[in-house]
Amino acid sequence: MRYPVVIEPGTTTEAFGVAVPDLPGCFSAGDSMDEAMTNAEEAITAWIEAALDAGQEIPQPSDIATLRKTHKAYKTWIWALVKVDPAVLDDTLERVNISLPRRVLHRLDAHAKAVGETRSGFIARMALEH
Repeated sequence: MRYPVVIEPGTTTEAFGVAVPDLPGCFSAGDSMDEAMTNAEEAITAWIEAALDAGQEIPQPSDIATLRKTHKAYKTWIWALVKVDPAVLDDTLERVNISLPRRVLHRLDAHAKAVGETRSGFIARMALEH
């Protein structure tokens, strides 16, 4: 999947700015075009993960030609596409096998029970919070 981005050209004293029109509030920057694109990819991934965690729908990427017509403010900016790993959008449950010392597993289960969660739910929440 590729999201269109719009890049404000940088100078020797100003960074390249990047906005993602399909993802409100998603933006990034970089001192070089390459760095700006890498940072944009990270920003898009973080935006999608935060939206999924909040239970929000993820907008599908628009066509650049359509965006150009509707976003006249970006007339002098550069349009590009940033690839997003589809796994970032995948909330499919996957069974995993992990090995833990019994004392750690006991402690994990006690913490999960104390907050009224299953072991899996507790581990998932802890991963998402940190």
